[in-house]
Amino acid sequence: MSERVFQVLNVDPNCHARRGQLTTAHGVVDTPVFMPIGTAGAVKGVLPEQLEAMEAQVILANTYHFMIRPGVDIVQKLGGLHRFMAWDHPILTDSGGYQVFSLASLNRIDDEGAHFASHIDGRQYHLNAEIATDIQNRLGADIIMCFDQCTPFPAKQSELEIAVKRTVQWAARCKQAHANAKQLLFAIVQGGTDLDLRTTCAQQLVDLDFPGYAMGGLSVGEGHDHMIATVTHTAPLLPLDKPRYLMGVGTPADLIASVREGIDMFDCVLPTRNGRNGFAFTENGPVRMRNAVHADSDMPVEPGCNCPCCKNYTRAAVRHFFKYGEIQGPILLSLHNLTFFQRLMRQMRSAIEAGQFKAWADEQLPRYRSLYET
Repeated sequence: MSERVFQVLNVDPNCHARRGQLTTAHGVVDTPVFMPIGTAGAVKGVLPEQLEAMEAQVILANTYHFMIRPGVDIVQKLGGLHRFMAWDHPILTDSGGYQVFSLASLNRIDDEGAHFASHIDGRQYHLNAEIATDIQNRLGADIIMCFDQCTPFPAKQSELEIAVKRTVQWAARCKQAHANAKQLLFAIVQGGTDLDLRTTCAQQLVDLDFPGYAMGGLSVGEGHDHMIATVTHTAPLLPLDKPRYLMGVGTPADLIASVREGIDMFDCVLPTRNGRNGFAFTENGPVRMRNAVHADSDMPVEPGCNCPCCKNYTRAAVRHFFKYGEIQGPILLSLHNLTFFQRLMRQMRSAIEAGQFKAWADEQLPRYRSLYET
């Protein structure tokens, strides 16, 4: 691939928000971008053609889950991840580091890597920088992530320092092991909410020269203000001409505030997870579809929305599906929520192009915080 994989097209004159394009082996991605999550190879309840219709550009899959089942050998034998997922557009795979962190009761981590038991059947596995990179090389995603150590919030200072040291060492090993020139390998900055450790980690990873950089270890309980303070501090430490990815984030307010600070890429389970639980995102605040107030409502979930749910179904029908356990309900709200998030990203890209992002964000950010933060 060309050395120039990311181009900044516009920067808002009054803040750090930027509009860019990321070139991958399976197409160009307009940023800022929100990436739906298909952990085990599918965005739950949503078909690839439906993702295309809502203009989703990149979807995620996860190394840990594909290693557990069906196994990387099977995916590789069948032609790689794009064919397996029936998605001929960019794919990003996480390294599995976060899953190892989230399964803390089942794992043991040392400087070499992680030893853990499968959450499915208890079978023992080993994952380290070289193994995680090899699996991702073989799966064939367009963007792959370095193996890192994520820490909880709060964490002891000693734990944060160890995690940063390992994350940098593992990133160097991942770069050495990386063997698929068609893939972009991103490093992950760790350090919790300790700004000095974020500085140390970012500087050492930038010295290793990756085509993109992510911020990990956020949205794990620290809250919006701590997260944005960390993003505000860390983003300027990363190269201007390379994409910046905030992992596992987040709410509408999180996205707007992070784009304002120069973040280009996001992923989060909220649209589909909340959709499966009867929670709809709208510009006017959450709509909880199980509530009795919707029992005879002929309104769509969100007036003016062009998703399949809002174009074809009333709130009364969607509530009925949830009340009677019909799978149609979770599918429809997942489609709606993903459409909402994609529309929000288009609004942000347009505002940056017009040089009006800060003014737009100053209006929208407090509104979305009041609507979605309890």
